[in-house]
Amino acid sequence: MEFEESGIGEECGAFGCVAAGEWPTQLEVAQILTLGLVALQHRGQESAGIVTSNGANQPTYTTLKGMGLVNTAFKAEDLLKLRHGNLGIGHTRYSTTGDSELQNCQPFVVDTLHGKIAVAHNGELVNAGALRKKVMRHGVGLSTSSDSELITQLLALTPPMEEDDAPNWVARIKNLMTETPTSYSLLVMHKDVIYAVRDPYGNRPLCLGRLVPISKLQGSGDGDTEGWVVSSESCSFQSIGARYHREIQPGEIVQISKSGVKTLSVVPRPEGDPPAFCIFEYVYFARPDSIFEGQMVYTVRQRCGRQLAIEAPTDADVVSTVPESATPAALGYAQESGLPYVEVLCKNRYVGRTFIQPNTRLRQLGVAKKFGALSDNFAGKRVVLVDDSIVRGNTISPIIKLLKEAGATEVHIRVASPPIRFPCYMGINIPTKEELIANKPEFEDIAGYIGAASVRYLSVEGLVSAVQNGIAASQEKDERIGSTASSNRRIGHCTACLTGKYPVELEW
Repeated sequence: MEFEESGIGEECGAFGCVAAGEWPTQLEVAQILTLGLVALQHRGQESAGIVTSNGANQPTYTTLKGMGLVNTAFKAEDLLKLRHGNLGIGHTRYSTTGDSELQNCQPFVVDTLHGKIAVAHNGELVNAGALRKKVMRHGVGLSTSSDSELITQLLALTPPMEEDDAPNWVARIKNLMTETPTSYSLLVMHKDVIYAVRDPYGNRPLCLGRLVPISKLQGSGDGDTEGWVVSSESCSFQSIGARYHREIQPGEIVQISKSGVKTLSVVPRPEGDPPAFCIFEYVYFARPDSIFEGQMVYTVRQRCGRQLAIEAPTDADVVSTVPESATPAALGYAQESGLPYVEVLCKNRYVGRTFIQPNTRLRQLGVAKKFGALSDNFAGKRVVLVDDSIVRGNTISPIIKLLKEAGATEVHIRVASPPIRFPCYMGINIPTKEELIANKPEFEDIAGYIGAASVRYLSVEGLVSAVQNGIAASQEKDERIGSTASSNRRIGHCTACLTGKYPVELEW
């Protein structure tokens, strides 16, 4: 919950669609792109954009962008402008670099020597400053403060190995990947194809889905393919009638066309470096029904809760949570500890901003405006409250006070992730090191500071174990059935915000 209240957020979500078979297509590509972005709305609420193409040799690109949520940024009449698209990419943004302005809204479209390209990007370049200077030395002007425009301009530059009259987009993408090691997942649309790319460390997620007839959605096997989709998270597939196909691997460059999906190249990491998938995708950012590394996020969060109960048991009567994202962890804690899970608060979802000016009395009521206490479930009992995080410490304290006033005899806080001690420079908006409660003197007695009977966090080792044990089990299953989908995959995760150990050297 403190992630939301502290302004911590994922940078963005990217989504693409290519209709299969003959063009012009009967598939409603614009509608699929819109629904895909709605399903990724949790990854960014600042702005949204879609670019579609008819896929001709001299393609017509149609762009639609707006500020705010997808459903408010796009009107029904606006979507009609995109109806002739046979393929397209979309983006929903939460800015970590670049101002909150329409000019920073993605996808970006630029002219190159070989025609227009459109680019959607999730992540944050660790060496953006140096790259901006390098691009400008080539005489390229930048009109925004976004990393994503920088990526687009780098792709527009002709690499040394390309012939003047023969575009080589794999060479251009590889050239970009040698210029910047992380963090990015990219969708690049050119003429009749989409190139889907993950950086060699796999820091940001990206996966493929296959559009099938609705009548065959519940079946198995290949069957008919109506199109291909690519998304930051697999949670977007169900609402559009797509079946999860696979993850795009770290360093992989995939071409998606009306003929199908093809791996063009895999760019390796420096020898010895493990992958560095962001572990907080599991903890908080991803939707619980998404699949990463062969396992559902919901299941991982449950394992985190069970591990937390082992590491930090408590003598209490009931288990609960406040943020919905922590519910799987709270259920896991309850299962492992043998305590019943109950609801302790109901949320007023419509409190939002109000015309009523917050006078002293309303400010003192504070959290009571947002929540109502379900006191029958916990009055006279000791409550364990499971949360995602305690970032600054100023959100959980009023909730503890509310529960005590409603009859809880004790409130114990259990956090299903380790303390956040360091900023993220790879696509997550985290406060400065000085703002984090784990780095303040108050952390020595954080229970007293927030008014709890006790506070315990999941250890870094416990979190990594909860995540990686499931991956290992998935690999063993693949080996038993003879699949190579994950059997040769190295396991590795970025824990920089917890440990200060970044997967690459940072350049500023």
